[in-house]
Amino acid sequence: MDIFIKILQLITALSILVIVHEWGHFIAARMFGIRVEKFFLFFDAWGFKLFKYKKGDTEYGIGWLPLGGYVKISGMIDESMDKKFLNTEAQDWEFRSKPVWQRMIVIMGGIIMNVILGLVIFTFHTYYYGQTFLPAKVMNENGIVALDIGKKVGFQTGDVILSIDGKKLNHVEDIRDPKIILNKGVVIEVKRGEEIKKITLPDDFGKTFLSQGGINNFIMLRSKFGVGQITKGSAAAEAGLKEGDEILSVNGNETHFFDEFVEQLDNNKSKEITLKINRDGAPSELKAKVSAEGKLGFAVVDKSILQADTIHPGLASSAGTAWGTAVGAVADNVKGLGKVISGDLPANKTIQGPIGIMQIYGSKWEWNKFWKLTALLSMVLAFMNFLPIPALDGGYLIFLIAELIRGKPASYRVLEISQMVGMALIFLLMGFAFYNDIANMIK
Repeated sequence: MDIFIKILQLITALSILVIVHEWGHFIAARMFGIRVEKFFLFFDAWGFKLFKYKKGDTEYGIGWLPLGGYVKISGMIDESMDKKFLNTEAQDWEFRSKPVWQRMIVIMGGIIMNVILGLVIFTFHTYYYGQTFLPAKVMNENGIVALDIGKKVGFQTGDVILSIDGKKLNHVEDIRDPKIILNKGVVIEVKRGEEIKKITLPDDFGKTFLSQGGINNFIMLRSKFGVGQITKGSAAAEAGLKEGDEILSVNGNETHFFDEFVEQLDNNKSKEITLKINRDGAPSELKAKVSAEGKLGFAVVDKSILQADTIHPGLASSAGTAWGTAVGAVADNVKGLGKVISGDLPANKTIQGPIGIMQIYGSKWEWNKFWKLTALLSMVLAFMNFLPIPALDGGYLIFLIAELIRGKPASYRVLEISQMVGMALIFLLMGFAFYNDIANMIK
């Protein structure tokens, strides 16, 4: 059932994005009197279609290959590589007969619609759901737990993060700012005891971060904990632990925080330990055998007080926030792509395909998360299509700009070859993305 929900969310989001993108091309073409022969969600590779119907000059349908979609515009060299029109004179209703500025709008139609869709979803998402944050003050009492990557760059468990690159930390979520891995030499100010320390992240931090587990191996909020559900037949069950118990110490070492408890278990793998617990206000001791993996076998209850703040801005303010979010998403993608090309970020941890995106949506359908991710993907799709790669909108746009400058169009042979090269590059990229998804799932 979990995998079904993941697939359904991905297909739903992909369908929305593809239909809106292709509708942008479609409506721009029709606006200038250009005939659109096909409008398809997903690809009808080798002519196989799940559904089709024709209205006017256009055949509408659904293909079987869910890797995008397309509109077939009369008089245009596209991925279908249909060149029959080259044997006839240009007709008024063909793409090739229109002025350059009109053809540019048709090509840009899909990108424009994806940007509009992203802005609209971000706006109404912010207006309806509001913005929920964990205020930075929740760190003041317990601080953070420094995990492997965090320790390597200088963090210590108990640190309280004050600012990132001179910007005061107002929300805990700011720790996840992509700029931490996209920018070089990021300076993070922390309070350690009574001292203020500055930690400068190394220039290759982004590569280390992505290669060694990301945020889940960097830092996390330090938390107090309690004993939750006991696993049947586990060491915890045999020791007599009960749901609701509070573990005070292990072998005499106090364990106020969960990271302290985990450290004690790691130090005593396959050994018997003495647990001092508090049960209904009465202290007692239990003996337990730690597994070879450093586990006892119970669910952990987070007992820290994490009170989130939610604000509900008006529609105009939500639109402003949406614009900032959308622009930030595109800027981060531009910078991220540049770092992948330069080798500063590992491509195998950065480029994801449908399987990776499906994992992000998750196995639980949450509309809040669904719409936010879909809006983000809409902006990413607009950016990717704007890249000057033949077979993408940006690639075709380059030829039209050259036509404006030169005063004459590129030959259809050049367009045909560039289309084939572009399609080959896209298929290679998709293959690489699928490989990354599968490799990361196996790991």
